[in-house]
Amino acid sequence: MCRFPAQRFQSDPERGFSIVLENDSAVLKWFKPGRGDFQFDYHQDESHEPDFVVETKRAKFICEPKASNEMTDRTVLDKAEAAAVWCEHATKHEHLYGGKPWSYLLIPHDAITETRTLQGLSAAYTSRAPTGVSAK
Repeated sequence: MCRFPAQRFQSDPERGFSIVLENDSAVLKWFKPGRGDFQFDYHQDESHEPDFVVETKRAKFICEPKASNEMTDRTVLDKAEAAAVWCEHATKHEHLYGGKPWSYLLIPHDAITETRTLQGLSAAYTSRAPTGVSAK
């Protein structure tokens, strides 16, 4: 289901998340974006490339496995906020053309086990755009 024959992981939780995706029959395809393939701005002069982009039969996801002790880090939260806003804009665009909604998942590393599914992780770890910051 991965779109490329080989992937490079920066951490064991990323590798474990790829196993979750490969084992999940609802996942149609996934990939780890390369430098410059897929990015969004989270500060005026800084951009971020997500760890995973995933498509299922009903939705699309940007997924970020993170160490549990980084879940409250200001930079991690700034990136999550920007990604959630991006997903709102992308969902609005997709809606106009009959596409699928986008969601952003910020997943603590210790929640990633081979028995989890993307749907279960999505139910627990979807990040929303902050109130007052949404797609127009």
